[in-house]
Amino acid sequence: MLSRHTARGADLALRTHVRTRQESGFSLMELVLTIGVIGILSAIVVAQIGQAVPGMKADGAMRVVMSQLTTARELAISQRRYVQVKFLAPSQIQTLRVDVNTAGAVTGTTIPPPTPFEGGITYNKLSGISDTPDAFGLASAVDFGTATTIQFATDGELVDQAGSPLNGTVVLASQSNKISSRAVTVLGATGHIRAYRWNGNAWKLV
Repeated sequence: MLSRHTARGADLALRTHVRTRQESGFSLMELVLTIGVIGILSAIVVAQIGQAVPGMKADGAMRVVMSQLTTARELAISQRRYVQVKFLAPSQIQTLRVDVNTAGAVTGTTIPPPTPFEGGITYNKLSGISDTPDAFGLASAVDFGTATTIQFATDGELVDQAGSPLNGTVVLASQSNKISSRAVTVLGATGHIRAYRWNGNAWKLV
């Protein structure tokens, strides 16, 4: 058996070794490995953020379109006036309240400033993007058939210049980035508004 003195000496030597190891910090190899792992994780995060940014900007533009359409419909109902919607290329939307005099004759329109999209998002139908599940047509980025006027009636319907119910689709995207594609549709008979995101293969309802 080891003497008490020898045992104490061994214990002291072990503690001194552990303390020296702790005080010495990381070895060069450990430091290199840590920096390498941090670099890989940072690269992955940056790549994911880079892919997500166009979609986030497109979501913002989609919400602008939905907000303007919803506001126009609510104004038409609450103020008993036709409210026109204009999709101004490449990246603005405007609502116009049609004013009338006491005899019911049109005297002009109340025109607020157009609302722009930010982040490089425009009305843009990229190649390979199909029609939405609503199937209202998608011949162009802003497709309301042959209508020359797009407006909400006092009952909330979306109608054309003749007062006929009007279905339509608006598509937004950043340049050459299909994943950023967003669509907003309007069912004329009810004025119901829907939004879709393109997932790479098909439209998904938001």
